[in-house]
Amino acid sequence: RQEGRQEGRQEGRQQEAANLVIRLLTKRFGELSGEMRSQIFNLPLTVLEDLSEALLDFTSLADLQSWLEALQS
Repeated sequence: RQEGRQEGRQEGRQQEAANLVIRLLTKRFGELSGEMRSQIFNLPLTVLEDLSEALLDFTSLADLQSWLEALQS
């Protein structure tokens, strides 16, 4: 029961982080593609935290795409 609550909180934090990252990216670069949004929503919390710092250095959505592609390799 405790474990289930902890998992729920972790999932909630992940969703909040994904929403925040998407809002920041949208504010800076305009609407994201559905594919990019989906990729971001599926990232674990620790990776979202890394992305929230990395996006400060992005100059375009191409930088985001490169960053996401680097995760897969």
